[in-house]
Amino acid sequence: MTQKIKPRHPEKVKNPVNPIKKKPDWIRSKLSNSKEFFLTKTIVNKNNLVTVCQEANCPNITECWSKRHATFMIMGDTCTRACAFCDVKTGKPGKLDKLEPIKISQAVKKLDLKHVVITSVDRDDLDDGGSNHFYEVINQTRKTNPNTTIEVLTPDFLRKGDAYKKVLDANPDVFNHNIETVPSLYLKVRPGSRYFASLELLKNAKKINKKVFTKSGIMVGLGETRDEILQVMDDLKSADVDFLTIGQYLQPSVKHFPLDRYYTPDEFKELGNIAKTKGFLLVSSSPLTRSSYHADEDFAKLQQNRINSH
Repeated sequence: MTQKIKPRHPEKVKNPVNPIKKKPDWIRSKLSNSKEFFLTKTIVNKNNLVTVCQEANCPNITECWSKRHATFMIMGDTCTRACAFCDVKTGKPGKLDKLEPIKISQAVKKLDLKHVVITSVDRDDLDDGGSNHFYEVINQTRKTNPNTTIEVLTPDFLRKGDAYKKVLDANPDVFNHNIETVPSLYLKVRPGSRYFASLELLKNAKKINKKVFTKSGIMVGLGETRDEILQVMDDLKSADVDFLTIGQYLQPSVKHFPLDRYYTPDEFKELGNIAKTKGFLLVSSSPLTRSSYHADEDFAKLQQNRINSH
């Protein structure tokens, strides 16, 4: 008897088919067969690690892995939310891997990373949303790699009270939480999340730890207006966010949220310039910008910009 393959996104099976628009010339990711790319792949696979690069089908995987950059995704490969834009598997996750903090810290050492980005799936099934696991991973990574700076890209810890504070107790160098889109699209694009809860999380992170760099990102091309994007910039600035990333939404499949349009490189440049005038310490705005794209170089710029602003 053949076993029925479980769909990657069971909640999207009945969605209408949204044909994927042809990518313009400026959105072309490079293929790589470099030695470094395969080394990164080997270390990730041998240690049974999950990366957002693979799970979210990131267009920059070949470029980043060729530079030995990988964004580790902790707490499994299955998310309890069902965001309409995301390609990460949804469903009921398994138990936490108690050895994961050691596995991540060893992989960081083998890859000789100066800066590491650690993200996770949403774990609404856990009482603390996984904040204690984040704490353990950060601490172990720092213990094994004292010279590596650590950036976390966290879920929103919605309805988990003060659980997020545990992540900040571990003193990450960068606390990133993506706002993703404009408020009017939340119910369709991020049905399990709340815009103002995400804003509050970023604001509170900075209140609790003044030294931490806070970071957030949005995707464009989902049907938002220019005025709405500018409003999100203002909201993030009011929440004292240091670093803003703006990137193009790329529709992962015909069952995902339909792409409204592709923004041109000039439009990204303009949005980036507007964000800079609003006073963010750093802005990255381009079609292929993702929240952890060039994260190590950007962290160095963040540090320098903070020094220059004082």
